[in-house]
Amino acid sequence: MSQNPFIVGKPVPPERFVGRESEIAAAFDQIYNRSHLAIWGGPGMGKTSFLHKLESPQAWEDHGMDSSQAVIIRFSCESIVPFTPSKFWEEILNLLKEKLEGESALQAEIDTILQAGEKTRDSLRQVLRKLGKQGKNLVLLIDDFDVALNTNEQYDEDAMQRFLSECRNLAVHSAEGQHLSMIVTSLKRLNELGPKLNPNASPWYNHYLFLRLKTFNNSEIDRIFQILRIPDLREAIKENTGGHPSLLQMSGFLLYRDLLTANVPSVEKFVSDFEKGTQPIFQKIWDRCSKLEKTLLMLMALSALKGRLHKQKQFDVSGIELIFSQRERELIKLEEQGVVTHTVNEEKNIYFFTSSTMERWVIQELRQTDEKWLQAREKLFINLMSRQHMDKFTTAIKWLWNNQEKIPTSIEWFGKLVATFPKGFIF
Repeated sequence: MSQNPFIVGKPVPPERFVGRESEIAAAFDQIYNRSHLAIWGGPGMGKTSFLHKLESPQAWEDHGMDSSQAVIIRFSCESIVPFTPSKFWEEILNLLKEKLEGESALQAEIDTILQAGEKTRDSLRQVLRKLGKQGKNLVLLIDDFDVALNTNEQYDEDAMQRFLSECRNLAVHSAEGQHLSMIVTSLKRLNELGPKLNPNASPWYNHYLFLRLKTFNNSEIDRIFQILRIPDLREAIKENTGGHPSLLQMSGFLLYRDLLTANVPSVEKFVSDFEKGTQPIFQKIWDRCSKLEKTLLMLMALSALKGRLHKQKQFDVSGIELIFSQRERELIKLEEQGVVTHTVNEEKNIYFFTSSTMERWVIQELRQTDEKWLQAREKLFINLMSRQHMDKFTTAIKWLWNNQEKIPTSIEWFGKLVATFPKGFIF
Protein backbone atom coordinates (compact mmCIF):
# COMPACT_ATOMS: atom_id res chain seq x y z
CA MET A 1 0.00 0.00 0.00
CA SER A 2 1.45 3.37 -0.98
CA GLN A 3 1.74 6.28 1.40
CA ASN A 4 -0.88 9.01 1.47
CA PRO A 5 0.05 11.38 -1.39
CA PHE A 6 -1.74 14.34 0.20
CA ILE A 7 0.23 16.53 2.61
CA VAL A 8 -1.23 18.09 5.77
CA GLY A 9 0.58 20.16 8.39
CA LYS A 10 3.76 20.88 6.42
CA PRO A 11 4.87 22.21 3.02
CA VAL A 12 4.31 20.05 -0.04
CA PRO A 13 7.67 18.54 -1.07
CA PRO A 14 8.96 19.53 -4.54
CA GLU A 15 8.38 16.09 -6.05
CA ARG A 16 4.65 16.31 -5.18
CA PHE A 17 4.20 19.96 -6.08
CA VAL A 18 1.42 20.42 -8.64
CA GLY A 19 0.43 23.44 -10.71
CA ARG A 20 1.69 27.04 -10.55
CA GLU A 21 3.61 26.53 -13.81
CA SER A 22 3.44 30.16 -14.94
CA GLU A 23 4.33 31.44 -11.46
CA ILE A 24 7.31 29.08 -11.17
CA ALA A 25 8.49 30.12 -14.65
CA ALA A 26 8.25 33.79 -13.65
CA ALA A 27 10.29 33.10 -10.51
CA PHE A 28 13.07 31.42 -12.49
CA ASP A 29 13.05 34.30 -14.98
CA GLN A 30 13.76 36.63 -12.05
CA ILE A 31 16.49 34.37 -10.71
CA TYR A 32 18.11 34.10 -14.14
CA ASN A 33 18.13 37.89 -14.51
CA ARG A 34 19.37 38.44 -10.91
CA SER A 35 16.10 40.24 -10.22
CA HIS A 36 13.73 40.09 -7.28
CA LEU A 37 10.27 38.71 -6.61
CA ALA A 38 7.62 39.32 -3.95
CA ILE A 39 5.14 36.44 -3.69
CA TRP A 40 1.98 37.06 -1.73
CA GLY A 41 -1.24 35.29 -0.87
CA GLY A 42 -3.55 34.48 2.03
CA PRO A 43 -2.97 31.87 4.74
CA GLY A 44 -2.57 28.32 3.41
CA MET A 45 -2.13 29.44 -0.19
CA GLY A 46 1.12 27.49 -0.60
CA LYS A 47 3.80 30.19 -0.33
CA THR A 48 6.22 28.04 1.68
CA SER A 49 5.71 25.07 -0.65
CA PHE A 50 6.45 27.43 -3.54
CA LEU A 51 9.82 28.34 -2.01
CA HIS A 52 10.64 24.65 -1.44
CA LYS A 53 9.96 24.08 -5.14
CA LEU A 54 12.33 26.90 -6.13
CA GLU A 55 15.02 25.29 -3.99
CA SER A 56 14.76 21.96 -5.83
CA PRO A 57 17.68 21.12 -8.20
CA GLN A 58 15.19 19.31 -10.44
CA ALA A 59 13.11 22.48 -10.82
CA TRP A 60 16.25 24.37 -11.85
CA GLU A 61 17.06 21.70 -14.41
CA ASP A 62 13.50 21.74 -15.74
CA HIS A 63 13.93 25.47 -16.43
CA GLY A 64 17.29 25.08 -18.14
CA MET A 65 19.37 26.31 -15.22
CA ASP A 66 22.15 24.80 -13.10
CA SER A 67 21.57 25.04 -9.35
CA SER A 68 25.26 24.28 -8.69
CA GLN A 69 26.06 27.75 -10.02
CA ALA A 70 24.05 29.31 -7.19
CA VAL A 71 24.10 29.30 -3.43
CA ILE A 72 20.45 28.89 -2.40
CA ILE A 73 19.44 29.96 1.09
CA ARG A 74 15.90 29.49 2.40
CA PHE A 75 14.62 30.60 5.81
CA SER A 76 11.63 32.18 7.52
CA CYS A 77 11.73 35.57 9.21
CA GLU A 78 9.59 33.97 11.93
CA SER A 79 12.72 32.13 13.07
CA ILE A 80 14.34 35.47 13.99
CA VAL A 81 12.95 36.37 17.42
CA PRO A 82 12.78 39.26 17.98
CA PHE A 83 13.38 40.43 14.44
CA THR A 84 16.22 42.93 14.01
CA PRO A 85 18.23 43.81 10.89
CA SER A 86 21.47 42.61 12.49
CA LYS A 87 19.95 39.20 13.23
CA PHE A 88 18.56 39.05 9.69
CA TRP A 89 21.98 39.55 8.08
CA GLU A 90 23.55 37.23 10.64
CA GLU A 91 21.06 34.47 9.77
CA ILE A 92 21.99 34.75 6.10
CA LEU A 93 25.71 34.64 6.88
CA ASN A 94 25.36 31.59 9.13
CA LEU A 95 23.35 29.72 6.50
CA LEU A 96 25.85 30.76 3.84
CA LYS A 97 28.67 29.31 5.89
CA GLU A 98 26.78 25.99 6.13
CA LYS A 99 26.13 25.94 2.39
CA LEU A 100 29.77 26.62 1.52
CA GLU A 101 31.01 23.35 2.94
CA GLY A 102 34.42 22.53 1.49
CA GLU A 103 35.30 26.17 0.82
CA SER A 104 37.33 26.77 3.95
CA ALA A 105 38.79 30.12 2.90
CA LEU A 106 35.37 31.70 2.34
CA GLN A 107 34.00 30.07 5.49
CA ALA A 108 36.86 31.57 7.48
CA GLU A 109 36.11 34.99 6.02
CA ILE A 110 32.44 34.64 7.02
CA ASP A 111 33.57 33.66 10.54
CA THR A 112 35.60 36.84 10.75
CA ILE A 113 32.59 38.90 9.67
CA LEU A 114 30.33 37.14 12.17
CA GLN A 115 32.72 37.94 15.03
CA ALA A 116 33.08 41.60 14.06
CA GLY A 117 29.99 42.87 15.90
CA GLU A 118 26.69 44.15 14.47
CA LYS A 119 25.88 42.76 11.05
CA THR A 120 24.74 45.03 8.23
CA ARG A 121 24.10 44.96 4.53
CA ASP A 122 27.80 45.59 4.02
CA SER A 123 28.58 42.33 5.81
CA LEU A 124 26.78 40.44 3.05
CA ARG A 125 28.27 42.59 0.31
CA GLN A 126 31.73 41.28 1.15
CA VAL A 127 30.60 37.70 0.66
CA LEU A 128 28.67 38.51 -2.52
CA ARG A 129 31.83 39.99 -3.98
CA LYS A 130 33.69 36.74 -3.35
CA LEU A 131 30.85 34.64 -4.79
CA GLY A 132 30.82 36.78 -7.91
CA LYS A 133 34.52 36.12 -8.48
CA GLN A 134 33.73 32.40 -8.37
CA GLY A 135 31.02 32.85 -10.99
CA LYS A 136 28.24 32.14 -8.50
CA ASN A 137 25.19 34.05 -7.38
CA LEU A 138 23.20 34.07 -4.15
CA VAL A 139 19.49 33.23 -4.20
CA LEU A 140 17.67 34.23 -1.02
CA LEU A 141 14.28 32.55 -0.50
CA ILE A 142 12.82 34.44 2.45
CA ASP A 143 9.50 33.27 3.87
CA ASP A 144 7.17 35.30 6.11
CA PHE A 145 8.72 38.67 5.22
CA ASP A 146 5.73 40.23 6.95
CA VAL A 147 7.70 39.86 10.20
CA ALA A 148 10.25 42.37 8.92
CA LEU A 149 7.42 44.83 8.31
CA ASN A 150 6.19 44.90 11.90
CA THR A 151 7.87 46.79 14.72
CA ASN A 152 8.90 45.32 18.06
CA GLU A 153 10.67 46.60 21.18
CA GLN A 154 14.06 46.33 19.48
CA TYR A 155 12.92 47.38 16.03
CA ASP A 156 11.11 50.70 15.63
CA GLU A 157 9.83 52.32 12.45
CA ASP A 158 13.05 54.28 11.85
CA ALA A 159 15.07 51.05 12.04
CA MET A 160 12.59 49.45 9.64
CA GLN A 161 12.98 52.30 7.16
CA ARG A 162 16.75 51.94 7.26
CA PHE A 163 16.60 48.15 6.88
CA LEU A 164 14.27 48.25 3.88
CA SER A 165 16.35 51.00 2.29
CA GLU A 166 19.45 48.84 2.79
CA CYS A 167 17.74 45.87 1.12
CA ARG A 168 16.83 47.99 -1.89
CA ASN A 169 20.27 49.57 -2.05
CA LEU A 170 21.96 46.17 -1.98
CA ALA A 171 19.65 44.81 -4.67
CA VAL A 172 19.63 47.79 -7.02
CA HIS A 173 22.50 50.20 -6.44
CA SER A 174 25.45 48.12 -5.25
CA ALA A 175 27.83 46.43 -7.67
CA GLU A 176 27.39 43.23 -5.68
CA GLY A 177 23.66 43.23 -6.45
CA GLN A 178 24.41 41.62 -9.81
CA HIS A 179 25.16 38.43 -7.88
CA LEU A 180 21.93 38.44 -5.86
CA SER A 181 18.31 37.43 -6.36
CA MET A 182 15.92 37.91 -3.47
CA ILE A 183 12.50 36.21 -3.35
CA VAL A 184 10.24 37.00 -0.41
CA THR A 185 6.76 35.89 0.63
CA SER A 186 4.07 37.77 2.55
CA LEU A 187 0.38 37.53 3.33
CA LYS A 188 -0.37 40.82 1.57
CA ARG A 189 1.24 42.94 -1.12
CA LEU A 190 4.34 44.67 0.23
CA ASN A 191 2.93 48.08 -0.67
CA GLU A 192 0.10 47.43 1.82
CA LEU A 193 2.59 46.67 4.58
CA GLY A 194 5.55 48.40 6.17
CA PRO A 195 6.30 52.05 6.89
CA LYS A 196 4.85 55.12 5.27
CA LEU A 197 6.48 56.13 2.01
CA ASN A 198 8.77 59.11 1.65
CA PRO A 199 7.26 61.20 -1.17
CA ASN A 200 10.78 62.39 -2.10
CA ALA A 201 12.26 58.91 -2.51
CA SER A 202 11.57 55.79 -4.54
CA PRO A 203 9.31 53.25 -2.80
CA TRP A 204 11.38 50.73 -0.84
CA TYR A 205 9.64 47.83 -2.62
CA ASN A 206 9.75 48.90 -6.26
CA HIS A 207 12.63 46.56 -7.19
CA TYR A 208 10.33 43.55 -6.74
CA LEU A 209 8.11 41.92 -9.29
CA PHE A 210 4.80 41.24 -7.51
CA LEU A 211 3.22 37.82 -7.91
CA ARG A 212 0.01 36.66 -6.23
CA LEU A 213 -0.69 33.01 -5.52
CA LYS A 214 -4.35 32.45 -6.28
CA THR A 215 -6.66 29.55 -5.52
CA PHE A 216 -6.13 26.60 -7.87
CA ASN A 217 -8.07 26.57 -11.12
CA ASN A 218 -10.14 23.59 -12.30
CA SER A 219 -7.29 22.09 -14.30
CA GLU A 220 -4.93 22.18 -11.32
CA ILE A 221 -7.58 20.70 -9.02
CA ASP A 222 -8.16 17.85 -11.47
CA ARG A 223 -4.44 17.12 -11.51
CA ILE A 224 -4.22 17.09 -7.71
CA PHE A 225 -7.21 14.74 -7.49
CA GLN A 226 -6.52 12.62 -10.54
CA ILE A 227 -6.02 9.66 -8.19
CA LEU A 228 -9.74 9.89 -7.32
CA ARG A 229 -11.38 8.60 -10.48
CA ILE A 230 -14.80 9.94 -9.56
CA PRO A 231 -15.51 13.19 -11.49
CA ASP A 232 -18.64 14.04 -9.51
CA LEU A 233 -16.70 13.80 -6.24
CA ARG A 234 -14.02 16.11 -7.58
CA GLU A 235 -16.69 18.65 -8.49
CA ALA A 236 -18.10 18.50 -4.96
CA ILE A 237 -14.63 18.99 -3.49
CA LYS A 238 -14.13 22.04 -5.71
CA GLU A 239 -17.28 23.57 -4.24
CA ASN A 240 -16.33 22.84 -0.64
CA THR A 241 -12.74 24.02 -0.94
CA GLY A 242 -12.96 26.64 -3.66
CA GLY A 243 -9.58 25.49 -4.91
CA HIS A 244 -7.85 26.66 -1.73
CA PRO A 245 -4.58 24.64 -1.60
CA SER A 246 -4.67 23.77 2.12
CA LEU A 247 -8.34 22.78 2.00
CA LEU A 248 -7.68 20.60 -1.05
CA GLN A 249 -4.82 18.83 0.69
CA MET A 250 -6.95 18.26 3.81
CA SER A 251 -9.88 16.81 1.87
CA GLY A 252 -7.60 14.56 -0.21
CA PHE A 253 -5.74 13.40 2.88
CA LEU A 254 -8.94 12.37 4.66
CA LEU A 255 -10.37 10.56 1.64
CA TYR A 256 -7.16 8.68 0.92
CA ARG A 257 -6.71 7.83 4.62
CA ASP A 258 -9.68 5.47 4.46
CA LEU A 259 -8.16 3.70 1.50
CA LEU A 260 -4.88 3.21 3.36
CA THR A 261 -6.65 1.75 6.39
CA ALA A 262 -9.06 -0.32 4.27
CA ASN A 263 -12.02 1.39 5.91
CA VAL A 264 -15.32 1.99 4.20
CA PRO A 265 -15.46 5.79 3.82
CA SER A 266 -17.85 7.51 6.20
CA VAL A 267 -19.22 10.81 5.01
CA GLU A 268 -20.10 11.78 8.59
CA LYS A 269 -16.53 11.20 9.77
CA PHE A 270 -15.10 12.95 6.72
CA VAL A 271 -17.21 16.07 7.34
CA SER A 272 -16.39 16.10 11.06
CA ASP A 273 -12.66 15.62 10.54
CA PHE A 274 -12.57 18.14 7.69
CA GLU A 275 -14.21 20.84 9.80
CA LYS A 276 -11.85 20.19 12.71
CA GLY A 277 -8.78 20.08 10.49
CA THR A 278 -9.58 23.28 8.62
CA GLN A 279 -10.62 25.35 11.65
CA PRO A 280 -7.07 26.74 12.25
CA ILE A 281 -6.92 27.92 8.63
CA PHE A 282 -10.24 29.74 8.86
CA GLN A 283 -9.34 31.18 12.25
CA LYS A 284 -6.12 32.65 10.85
CA ILE A 285 -7.99 34.12 7.88
CA TRP A 286 -10.68 35.54 10.18
CA ASP A 287 -8.21 37.05 12.66
CA ARG A 288 -6.47 38.92 9.85
CA CYS A 289 -9.70 40.50 8.61
CA SER A 290 -10.63 44.01 9.71
CA LYS A 291 -13.95 44.62 11.49
CA LEU A 292 -15.35 46.01 8.25
CA GLU A 293 -14.22 42.96 6.26
CA LYS A 294 -15.72 40.65 8.89
CA THR A 295 -19.02 42.52 8.67
CA LEU A 296 -19.10 42.13 4.89
CA LEU A 297 -18.41 38.40 5.25
CA MET A 298 -21.21 38.09 7.80
CA LEU A 299 -23.64 39.81 5.44
CA MET A 300 -22.56 37.48 2.67
CA ALA A 301 -22.95 34.43 4.90
CA LEU A 302 -26.43 35.46 6.05
CA SER A 303 -27.53 36.01 2.47
CA ALA A 304 -26.24 32.55 1.52
CA LEU A 305 -27.92 31.01 4.58
CA LYS A 306 -31.26 32.47 3.56
CA GLY A 307 -30.86 30.66 0.25
CA ARG A 308 -30.14 27.40 2.05
CA LEU A 309 -33.38 27.77 4.02
CA HIS A 310 -35.21 27.62 0.70
CA LYS A 311 -38.62 29.27 0.64
CA GLN A 312 -39.02 29.54 4.39
CA LYS A 313 -39.61 33.20 5.28
CA GLN A 314 -37.16 33.60 8.15
CA PHE A 315 -35.42 36.95 7.74
CA ASP A 316 -34.81 39.57 5.08
CA VAL A 317 -31.35 40.66 3.95
CA SER A 318 -32.40 42.09 0.61
CA GLY A 319 -30.47 45.10 -0.60
CA ILE A 320 -27.01 43.93 0.47
CA GLU A 321 -25.93 44.16 -3.16
CA LEU A 322 -25.97 47.94 -2.76
CA ILE A 323 -23.69 47.69 0.27
CA PHE A 324 -21.28 45.44 -1.63
CA SER A 325 -21.23 47.78 -4.63
CA GLN A 326 -20.05 50.55 -2.31
CA ARG A 327 -17.32 48.39 -0.78
CA GLU A 328 -15.61 47.00 -3.86
CA ARG A 329 -12.18 47.86 -2.48
CA GLU A 330 -12.59 45.70 0.62
CA LEU A 331 -14.16 42.89 -1.39
CA ILE A 332 -11.27 42.94 -3.87
CA LYS A 333 -8.85 42.54 -0.96
CA LEU A 334 -10.87 39.60 0.36
CA GLU A 335 -10.83 38.09 -3.10
CA GLU A 336 -7.07 38.52 -3.30
CA GLN A 337 -6.80 36.61 -0.02
CA GLY A 338 -8.77 33.73 -1.54
CA VAL A 339 -11.74 34.22 0.81
CA VAL A 340 -14.37 35.32 -1.71
CA THR A 341 -14.82 35.24 -5.46
CA HIS A 342 -17.28 36.78 -7.87
CA THR A 343 -19.17 36.39 -11.10
CA VAL A 344 -20.56 39.12 -13.34
CA ASN A 345 -24.28 39.24 -14.01
CA GLU A 346 -25.76 42.06 -16.07
CA GLU A 347 -22.54 44.05 -15.59
CA LYS A 348 -22.80 43.69 -11.80
CA ASN A 349 -20.30 41.85 -9.61
CA ILE A 350 -21.94 39.10 -7.56
CA TYR A 351 -19.73 38.09 -4.62
CA PHE A 352 -19.84 34.79 -2.76
CA PHE A 353 -17.55 32.65 -0.61
CA THR A 354 -14.79 30.80 -2.43
CA SER A 355 -15.36 27.85 -0.09
CA SER A 356 -18.77 26.81 1.19
CA THR A 357 -16.97 25.50 4.28
CA MET A 358 -15.73 29.02 5.07
CA GLU A 359 -19.29 30.25 4.63
CA ARG A 360 -20.49 27.81 7.29
CA TRP A 361 -17.59 28.80 9.55
CA VAL A 362 -18.69 32.46 9.47
CA ILE A 363 -22.24 31.42 10.39
CA GLN A 364 -20.77 29.57 13.37
CA GLU A 365 -18.97 32.75 14.39
CA LEU A 366 -22.22 34.73 14.14
CA ARG A 367 -23.98 32.21 16.36
CA GLN A 368 -21.55 33.07 19.15
CA THR A 369 -22.25 36.81 19.13
CA ASP A 370 -24.61 38.52 21.57
CA GLU A 371 -26.40 41.79 22.24
CA LYS A 372 -23.29 43.36 23.72
CA TRP A 373 -21.38 42.51 20.55
CA LEU A 374 -24.10 44.14 18.43
CA GLN A 375 -24.08 47.33 20.49
CA ALA A 376 -20.29 47.61 20.27
CA ARG A 377 -20.49 47.56 16.46
CA GLU A 378 -23.46 49.85 15.99
CA LYS A 379 -21.27 52.76 14.84
CA LEU A 380 -19.55 50.55 12.27
CA PHE A 381 -22.90 49.33 10.96
CA ILE A 382 -24.26 52.87 10.63
CA ASN A 383 -21.18 53.93 8.63
CA LEU A 384 -21.51 50.87 6.40
CA MET A 385 -25.23 50.76 5.68
CA SER A 386 -28.51 52.62 5.97
CA ARG A 387 -30.63 52.37 9.08
CA GLN A 388 -33.07 50.17 7.16
CA HIS A 389 -30.32 47.74 6.16
CA MET A 390 -28.89 47.77 9.68
CA ASP A 391 -32.29 46.82 11.09
CA LYS A 392 -32.51 43.92 8.62
CA PHE A 393 -29.00 42.80 9.53
CA THR A 394 -29.55 42.87 13.28
CA THR A 395 -32.92 41.14 12.90
CA ALA A 396 -31.26 38.37 10.89
CA ILE A 397 -28.56 37.90 13.54
CA LYS A 398 -31.13 37.73 16.33
CA TRP A 399 -33.10 35.18 14.33
CA LEU A 400 -29.90 33.14 14.16
CA TRP A 401 -29.53 33.27 17.94
CA ASN A 402 -33.07 32.08 18.55
CA ASN A 403 -33.39 29.49 15.78
CA GLN A 404 -30.13 27.60 15.82
CA GLU A 405 -31.95 24.31 15.35
CA LYS A 406 -33.11 25.50 11.91
CA ILE A 407 -29.57 26.04 10.64
CA PRO A 408 -28.56 23.22 8.27
CA THR A 409 -26.35 20.60 9.89
CA SER A 410 -22.82 19.92 8.70
CA ILE A 411 -24.03 17.02 6.61
CA GLU A 412 -26.76 19.14 5.02
CA TRP A 413 -24.24 21.90 4.31
CA PHE A 414 -22.04 19.40 2.49
CA GLY A 415 -25.04 18.24 0.44
CA LYS A 416 -23.30 17.99 -2.92
CA LEU A 417 -20.41 16.04 -1.42
CA VAL A 418 -22.79 13.74 0.46
CA ALA A 419 -24.68 12.98 -2.73
CA THR A 420 -21.52 11.93 -4.56
CA PHE A 421 -19.63 10.37 -1.65
CA PRO A 422 -18.60 6.83 -2.64
CA LYS A 423 -19.30 3.68 -0.69
CA GLY A 424 -15.94 2.50 -1.96
CA PHE A 425 -13.02 4.11 -3.76
CA ILE A 426 -12.15 3.69 -7.40
CA PHE A 427 -8.42 4.15 -8.12
